[in-house]
Amino acid sequence: MFSDPIFWLSLAIAVVLGYYTRHLIVSKQVGSVEEKIKFKLEEAQTQAKGVVLEAKDRAALLLEEVKKEEKEGKSQLLKFEERLIKKEESLEKQFADIVSQKGFLEKGISDLGAKKVEIEELRKEILVELEKVARLSVEDAKKQILARIKEDSGIELAKALQKLEKERREEIEKKSLDIITSAIQRYSRSHVADITTSVFQLQDEELKGKIIGREGRNIRTLERLTGVEFIIDETPDAVVISSFDPLRREVARLTLEKLVKDGRIQPAKIEEKVEEAKQELNRRIEEIGENAVLEVGVIGIPKEIITLLGRLYFRSSFGQNVLIHSIEMAHISGMIASELGVNVEIAKKGALLHDLGKVIDHEVEGSHVEIGIKLLKKYGVDEKIIAAMQSHHEEYPFSSPESYIVAAADILSAARPGARRGTVENYIKRLQDLEKIALSFEGVKNAYAVSAGREIRVFVVPEKIDDFGALQLAKNIASKIETDLNYPGEIKVNVIREMRAVEVAR
Repeated sequence: MFSDPIFWLSLAIAVVLGYYTRHLIVSKQVGSVEEKIKFKLEEAQTQAKGVVLEAKDRAALLLEEVKKEEKEGKSQLLKFEERLIKKEESLEKQFADIVSQKGFLEKGISDLGAKKVEIEELRKEILVELEKVARLSVEDAKKQILARIKEDSGIELAKALQKLEKERREEIEKKSLDIITSAIQRYSRSHVADITTSVFQLQDEELKGKIIGREGRNIRTLERLTGVEFIIDETPDAVVISSFDPLRREVARLTLEKLVKDGRIQPAKIEEKVEEAKQELNRRIEEIGENAVLEVGVIGIPKEIITLLGRLYFRSSFGQNVLIHSIEMAHISGMIASELGVNVEIAKKGALLHDLGKVIDHEVEGSHVEIGIKLLKKYGVDEKIIAAMQSHHEEYPFSSPESYIVAAADILSAARPGARRGTVENYIKRLQDLEKIALSFEGVKNAYAVSAGREIRVFVVPEKIDDFGALQLAKNIASKIETDLNYPGEIKVNVIREMRAVEVAR
């Protein structure tokens, strides 16, 4: 088969036909691609021409707008230039008028000077003639006129002076009241009144028998060592500790707490726990004093003084805790001193230490002020602080602005409702009595006690009480209050006279 010439000829013809067929197909494909490329080029050229034409059109529009804006700008500049020229012409005209007026005024001033000299000469001549006719000199005439005015207007002058004095006094009182009320509002602290008993709660009622002990030996030992009275049977699950001395009550309470925790309650153990309680209380007193100094924000107080301050926590005055009272005073004094621009630190320290003598006033002869001064001097406290605290009961004269502030803070802290022990009924009764005193005077229409009894506002009938009568009425009411009423601090009597004119239009 492979040696057959016809086979090979056929194969050659097939190869040649395949080649030409492939060449023809490729030629057709190439022609198609060229046509596509040509079409794309023509389309791109067309788009490019369109973009160029559009760009030319936009450039022409922009150029036209720029030329238009330039034309408008030139027009505005021309108008502005015209306005400036007109302004300049107007200013030149005004300047010319001013120059003209200046010359006229200078001439007028010159004429007035001449007239003034002429008038002065005439005045002197007239005075000489008047003195000859009246046989009285100018000075004597002035004196007689002033005397006549003083005689005719004495009442009006007195009224004016009283009005000025009243307005000045009210302004000063208002300023001081603003400072005091601001200090009280900025410092707020609750008061807990100390009483003569403390209550120790028991977890088990059977513990009362252990506390009493066989034949009462434990309770007798406790009372002997602590100096208090234990009331066992009156309150369920509690023991009442009674004593006028808060320190003794606290020692007794701590002793009971330690005995109950230990579980062994007997005379020997009681003595041991009493000593532990006293030591613990001493440490607590030091902490209380340090906390008080930190709360007030003062430094440089000797350690011995700080310990005495801590003992003040267990001292009360009229039901008010003395240490809390002193801390409150220190805050109020600092605020008032800051408002008035005086030494804040001295005012605070003077207020904090003002009742220091009460710690040992039952042990040493003398008032608590004198004892406090001796203690402060003993431990080297600054004389300015001593001067600030020694006048709060007016035993010593006021010697510095801080001494007035400390005294005022003492009154504010001690006298306001709730600070010291006093029943609500007594407080309300005092306000009612205050109003009754004011209403007892003739011509008084209404009277209202306000500001916690620190002020009484009295409204009078204007037809019965005139202005001078209102002044006298205020003095009479204040005098009667001082005579008939017991009260802390001071009470302001404010008499108000209103005059109303009413008419009806028909």
